[in-house]
Amino acid sequence: MSEQSDKPIPSPCVSICYLDENDVCQGCFRSGQEISQWGSFSDSEKKAVMAKVREREKASFNFIG
Repeated sequence: MSEQSDKPIPSPCVSICYLDENDVCQGCFRSGQEISQWGSFSDSEKKAVMAKVREREKASFNFIG
């Protein structure tokens, strides 16, 4: 069975909005630009952002400093 293409990709926003010095939100791990353009992104663009979000989130929890 194929993936439903008409199901919208939800915003990863968790209402903890704080952009760090790298312009990355510490709540949802999107960049400021990704946040502002989310509504106009295609599904493939949103999926690409979500892949970056997962990597940023993983990196933030693996940081040793």
